[in-house]
Amino acid sequence: MVERSSVRGYLRWGYGFLLIAALLIALSLPLSPQPTLLRAKRFQSAVSYAQTVSNIPETKLSTLDNGLRVATEESDQPTCTVGVWIDVGSRYENEKNNGVSNFLEHVVLKGTKKHPQHVLENEVESLGAHLNAYTSREQTAYYMKSLAKDLPKAMEILGDLVQNSSLSEPELEQGRKLILREMQEMESNLDEVVFDYLHATAFQGTPLAFPVVGPTENVKSLSRNSLEEFMNNHYKAPRIVVAASGGVQHDEVLRLVREHFGGVSFKYENDTIPMLAPCRFTGSQILVRDDAMPLAHIALAVEGVGSSNPDVVPLLIASTLIGNWDRTYGGGANQSSRLAQISVENKLGHSFQSFNTCYSDTGLWGIYLVCDGMSIEDMLHFAQGEWMRLCTSVTESEVTRAKNALKTRLIAQLDGTTPTCADIGRQILSYGRRISLAEWNARIDDVDALKLRDVCTRYIYDKCPAVAAVGPIEQLPDYNRIRSAMYWLRL
Repeated sequence: MVERSSVRGYLRWGYGFLLIAALLIALSLPLSPQPTLLRAKRFQSAVSYAQTVSNIPETKLSTLDNGLRVATEESDQPTCTVGVWIDVGSRYENEKNNGVSNFLEHVVLKGTKKHPQHVLENEVESLGAHLNAYTSREQTAYYMKSLAKDLPKAMEILGDLVQNSSLSEPELEQGRKLILREMQEMESNLDEVVFDYLHATAFQGTPLAFPVVGPTENVKSLSRNSLEEFMNNHYKAPRIVVAASGGVQHDEVLRLVREHFGGVSFKYENDTIPMLAPCRFTGSQILVRDDAMPLAHIALAVEGVGSSNPDVVPLLIASTLIGNWDRTYGGGANQSSRLAQISVENKLGHSFQSFNTCYSDTGLWGIYLVCDGMSIEDMLHFAQGEWMRLCTSVTESEVTRAKNALKTRLIAQLDGTTPTCADIGRQILSYGRRISLAEWNARIDDVDALKLRDVCTRYIYDKCPAVAAVGPIEQLPDYNRIRSAMYWLRL
């Protein structure tokens, strides 16, 4: 099956497994002395968790002569996922060609001279495989999941697509129509709309403000020459990682990559290597009032950190502490997140989700709220109150609970060859290596309440936030009031 998707807003952490985390937390934090047998069971569970982390296969990394990197995680699974991760996205664009990364991703999957679209689709279907791609603000990926025995064919297809895309006019027009149709569908996906607005105001005047799909006028006008020029400038071997996970062997993957990707160029025209320009954060707001909408959608964020900054772990724990909640969860007032407890007790809002979005050198740390127009002020009041509590009075037990939940989520997110392959590709591009779960756990364990309060104070306390709001937002407080809630007056 061949699919296309655009992932907008990089590294936004999911919260689908917090119920499991809450159960683990309940087992690991007793409120009173318990029998020896139960303590022994808890000890066995802890050992089992440690064994799980230590038994995860190592990630092997090699580099070809042209600078292209090959990373694998071997297992005994009957399936495998192989993908091409490229260090390019909408942040490398300008106003005139904004949207070209996403456009190129769509057209690449239209096929090549060797694999025209109908041949490509038939081959993928006959293998029972799944071919997909996505574009974010800093990365582009093409990946394929198949039976492990079909790895050579998957590698051949990916190598041909990335290097020999035909970019014919009929395919360009077909891709253009598909993107325009997707853009219409995205308008109803309000969380995507709000996060695009959030980036537009938080990083105004910089490439991170650009939407991944680009404006409509660019999509309608981008030419084959624009796509070829962008591809030739950015699809270079040192900026490419071929990752594989599942029933694969590193030596075989390395041989196949040499065969199908060994010819990828590493030379830049006039030796001009594209570099990312720094993107400044601006405390500001963008408001789109529409009283006909049933609910208000609001994103509030401060400037976060880049993916390689050591403060990313305390901020992840802080984000986990705020947590997420939806009234459809059915949970009561005993949830781990204090903000969720407040929302249930006071019957506020419909949902909220804390997020920590990281780019190479900056990020966004914040919360996304959905509520009716009359609850906006209360929801913001309590949410910002929890932010201030992170900076001033969060307790050790709360931090321990959030650390357990974060560890659980890190493991749960790697359940399958495709998320594992994606994790490998992203980390090699971001860090130059893959950070093991054992190392992540050590970094998480190193954070205590004092350190968390210190980091949150540096990034959250008395900072100017960025605000994006859509819907019936008449009751949204003035920006100065929102700004004044970013600190507490003390006697």
